[in-house]
Amino acid sequence: MSMSERWDRDTQDAEAAQGPVTPIPHATEGESECEHALTHLYEFLDSEMTPDDERRMRAHVAHCSPCLAELSVEELVKQLVRRSCHEQAPAGLRERIHAQLTVMSTPTIVTTTTTVVSSTVVTEIR
Repeated sequence: MSMSERWDRDTQDAEAAQGPVTPIPHATEGESECEHALTHLYEFLDSEMTPDDERRMRAHVAHCSPCLAELSVEELVKQLVRRSCHEQAPAGLRERIHAQLTVMSTPTIVTTTTTVVSSTVVTEIR
């Protein structure tokens, strides 16, 4: 099944389940629909969109060949990288990184003590 056919099927399934979907996530703020969709492409690929935004993205891509083509390319690159990157960092490096991230994520409480010294200078004038 081609990418386009898959999108059409998924979009039709979503529309059947929840009614028609308004394409494009968020307000476009002066961008064209395609510019906006491409701006949010990685959010979609990384499953970081809300379900409503994901449905809108699917609806747009199902009806927009250029955006579908761009999505297909990015999805293929992501799959290629995932397949090609089987190497793991050495255990010592992973442990150092984990330790550093733990230190960075641990809240630091700083306690300071202020001592105020008051002095009076008495000058005797003769």
